[in-house]
Amino acid sequence: MSGGTAPKVAVLMGGPSAEREVSLSSGHECARALEAAGFTVAPIDAGQDIVDQLKAAAPDVVFNALHGRWGEDGCVQGILEWIGLPYTHSGVLASALAMDKERTKAVYRAAGLPVVPSLLASRDEVRLRHVMPPPYVVKPNNEGSSVGVYIVQDAANTPPQLDDAMPETVMVEAYAPGREMTVTVMGDRALAVTDILTSGWYDYHAKYATGGSRHVIPAEIPPEIAEACLDYALRAHQALGCRGLSRTDFRWDEARGLDGLVLLETNTQPGMTPTSLAPEQAAHVGISFPDLCRWLVEDASCHR
Repeated sequence: MSGGTAPKVAVLMGGPSAEREVSLSSGHECARALEAAGFTVAPIDAGQDIVDQLKAAAPDVVFNALHGRWGEDGCVQGILEWIGLPYTHSGVLASALAMDKERTKAVYRAAGLPVVPSLLASRDEVRLRHVMPPPYVVKPNNEGSSVGVYIVQDAANTPPQLDDAMPETVMVEAYAPGREMTVTVMGDRALAVTDILTSGWYDYHAKYATGGSRHVIPAEIPPEIAEACLDYALRAHQALGCRGLSRTDFRWDEARGLDGLVLLETNTQPGMTPTSLAPEQAAHVGISFPDLCRWLVEDASCHR
């Protein structure tokens, strides 16, 4: 969107997913930033009556600050396409693809991007036996923010006893040792590499709690690894058909050099909380949080 007076922006947040609280935090931060940038803002806690909510707000553009299922898997994007409201971030296809971790990996492989072996299995089968040799990781195939992640160690004698909250079909992937790193892509530009330091697994608490993790930006890594991360993240963004902002996560095994760098997943709706990585990377390259939110609104469109 461009030209004329600043549009009225509806900020979608909350919703019914497992990441509701994080989405509310992201949405409130974005709403404040957009107001600071001069926009008229209508915050909307997205419900099943979302179409009526949007009609009542009568926005010119929608800022999508939803996380998790329904908000970043193509569902709300389809609604916005149907009613003809320009919106931020990725469209229907890229959102659905990136939320499905196994299909994301198929796209990565087709684009020549490195990943670890993985498979889909039933929750009951994973409880009964090791479906691949340990160490491995079990996670929902279509959730984000490290929701429901089980790490099965090399010496594990028994398979993981998955919680009943886990979906009937889960993704099992070989454990990728090493450092956790991430790269944000903004349009056609990969911003920076962040090294994420935690005392253990980079889980939901480490991602969103104050002090849950420490971010080193730029990551203190060899130039060839930094260049590869930036290149791979941009290629992943393009291969999936992402628009606006995305963030791709990596693991890097230092002992193996470039061969030890693998992609984990791409997030089409990166967190926008005070501890989130994408705003931090934008600030590192000189883009303030209000300017980042403004850019997303100006980038908004249908047919994404």
